[in-house]
Amino acid sequence: QVQLVESGGGPMQAGGSLRLSCAASALHDYVCMGWFRQVPEKEREGVAVVDRYGVFDYGDSVKGRFTISRDNAKNTLYLQMNSLKPEDTGIYFCAAADAGLRCTADDYSYMNYWGKGTLVTISS
Repeated sequence: QVQLVESGGGPMQAGGSLRLSCAASALHDYVCMGWFRQVPEKEREGVAVVDRYGVFDYGDSVKGRFTISRDNAKNTLYLQMNSLKPEDTGIYFCAAADAGLRCTADDYSYMNYWGKGTLVTISS
């Protein structure tokens, strides 16, 4: 049973930084891992994804501010978030896919494993 466990969320003031981590419980060669976020009454939004080769894709709203990285040896995914804004507030979910070819931030239907999420709250 694959488990993805997020950590690193919490409150932060606008302009600050946070680093999210996602640890996977099983040794898998994930073809794609990523971060998605959601706020109530809004569609889940792609933040950043990275494939097994290190190719990444970001959502337009976070480009230049967020950086995704993965440690394949540790099966851990990171999201460094800088210059945070109140609109970055939401529940951040870690996701992973172990099959397929797709790895883009504009869709999440191909992800077959999800964490429970970690809450990020940015105050102005």
